Amino acid sequence: MQRMTIEENPPEPATAPAGANGHRLWVRLTHGLIAAAAIVLIVSGVTILMAHPRLYWGTAGNDLTAPLLEIPLGPNAGHRGWSKPTPFFAAPAGPVTANRLNEPWNRNSWARSLHFLAAWGFLAGLFFYLLLAIFTGHARRNLWPRRGELARANLWQDVRAHLRLPTPAAPPGPPYAILQKLAYALVVFVALPLMLLTGITMSPAISASYPILLDAFGGTQSARTIHFFTFAFIALFLLVHLAMILLTRPLRQVRGMILGK
Repeated sequence: MQRMTIEENPPEPATAPAGANGHRLWVRLTHGLIAAAAIVLIVSGVTILMAHPRLYWGTAGNDLTAPLLEIPLGPNAGHRGWSKPTPFFAAPAGPVTANRLNEPWNRNSWARSLHFLAAWGFLAGLFFYLLLAIFTGHARRNLWPRRGELARANLWQDVRAHLRLPTPAAPPGPPYAILQKLAYALVVFVALPLMLLTGITMSPAISASYPILLDAFGGTQSARTIHFFTFAFIALFLLVHLAMILLTRPLRQVRGMILGK
């Protein structure tokens, strides 16, 4: 989302506000790294989800467990019967498979490897962004809402400004209006860290070394469910974010994020 002009005829400032000419270099670099990693994570994550589009709560979840939610995504959605049993051993009374996945959607090892690899880029971008945002004052100055900005009248005025068509052009970069601050703060300080923590909780190696993660989220399947809903929130934010860019001179906004001007 981009900053909206709330006043009908705002006065021209004597000098440009700080950051109005674009974004700082470290913001652009970390934004690019997080965005690139997010694209890879979305593609690989959806591929992984299509293999088993069912969500559970607790420590266990499989085809024999009633799901908390089933997502109508891909050919594996819905129980359409079991595949032909395949014996593990030659003995007639030996164990057999109980699989209802459709080929080739359960062949997603490449997506799992790519997902974990992209997560390192996501972690690096998020870590350096949060570190620099806090120590440079960017978070306090540009992202964290001030008490006066949370007044009902100011919130409603900003909602009306965002709904106005045609959308007024907005310069790239801060200062931001209250809706932008709330959206950015929620994504940066809540959704993205939660996405990372629930993601690593699903890694057996990491959760075995740090079992406190399993306790915090109530089990692997609970972490997976929270991971999905956090992804859905971030995906919705990205759609609105891109829509606002398209409505507020997209070439100028993209140039500001890439070149800082």
